[in-house]
Amino acid sequence: MTFLSLALIAVVALAGPLLALPVRWRLPVVLGELLAGIVIGRTGLGLVDPADPTFSLLANIGFALMMFVAGSHVPVRDPQIRSALGRGSGRAAVAAIAAVVIGTGLGLAFGTGHAPLYVVLLASSSAALVLPIVDSLRLGGPQVVAMTAQVALADIACIVALPLAVDPPNAGRAALGALTVGACAVALFFALRALERSGTRQRLHRLSEDRKFALELRIQLVLLFALAGVAGIGHVSVMLAGFSFGLAVAAVGEPRRLARQLFAVSDGFLGPIFFVWLGASLNLRDLAGHPDMIVLGLSLGVGTVLLHAGLRAFGLPLPLGVISAAQLGVPVAAASIGTQLHVLQPGEDAALLLGALVTIAASAAAGSRAAKSFAEPADASDAKH
Repeated sequence: MTFLSLALIAVVALAGPLLALPVRWRLPVVLGELLAGIVIGRTGLGLVDPADPTFSLLANIGFALMMFVAGSHVPVRDPQIRSALGRGSGRAAVAAIAAVVIGTGLGLAFGTGHAPLYVVLLASSSAALVLPIVDSLRLGGPQVVAMTAQVALADIACIVALPLAVDPPNAGRAALGALTVGACAVALFFALRALERSGTRQRLHRLSEDRKFALELRIQLVLLFALAGVAGIGHVSVMLAGFSFGLAVAAVGEPRRLARQLFAVSDGFLGPIFFVWLGASLNLRDLAGHPDMIVLGLSLGVGTVLLHAGLRAFGLPLPLGVISAAQLGVPVAAASIGTQLHVLQPGEDAALLLGALVTIAASAAAGSRAAKSFAEPADASDAKH
């Protein structure tokens, strides 16, 4: 990779903000970045090589950082979320049971042998997508809180399960690696909490702010990369390392200054590189040559939306159920991990992302309906934040 190719990636990644600019569309920024990668990658012009080691390394760093930010945004300290865990966990369990039935059926129907992967995809939700929708529409009330708890639980469970589902023959090894990463994340939580309670973190923060050292950012990146290294040794994705460390930081409490710094590094540079790399890695010509994969992608997307909408029978209003179906992180991770391990069939990685796009479109449409019933007055929403 050269500076010119890096400049090209940075330029085309601007398609993300441009496509997301119309507020009424409610499209995620990453959609434009994926499309840009498709245009300059294997499907399109071939201007970048996704197999380039430097490109792949930067993309993996961006992936780990993106999942860390997503984990840090899960509101684990919110007492309202904790009080709603009962209803949320019940609905997440129902969705998981339904996903087993539908996912197994899709695996048998398409003969890919990846039914466990489809089960995880169908059951998953994306806190990184749902929480911004809730905030931007100022949604509130007990039903919204319960839905948020459900999404957070499903996100955590599916991220843990994904490495096992992508490569079932090596599930035992992946499970051991996942347990190791989880144990390290728990240890980091207790260490960070001790530093917070002793006042060490506050003193470090004041020193860093006064001297412009950015010490908190440096330390968090050291810990993130170390945990990602443990994940690599344990043969699990850096996705799990990033998300579990993000949860640990969220449980302790993330300083606002650090959140802004991480946002700049992740959303401004490394995150876009990852999504452009992922788009460049896809070969949609395989998808065009395998129409069954198109049907698979649509089936996964529609099935996910219908499954979550069906939670209406368990008390979740229909618009909120459709919003809870929004997913991106888990399908993106599945496509990325599957591509790296070479375990997916031709066009299957693109099918997984096609299914995610269906859920995004459905959740965007459901957002306006949800706002009519669950939007709070601006003053009440501002006071809550």
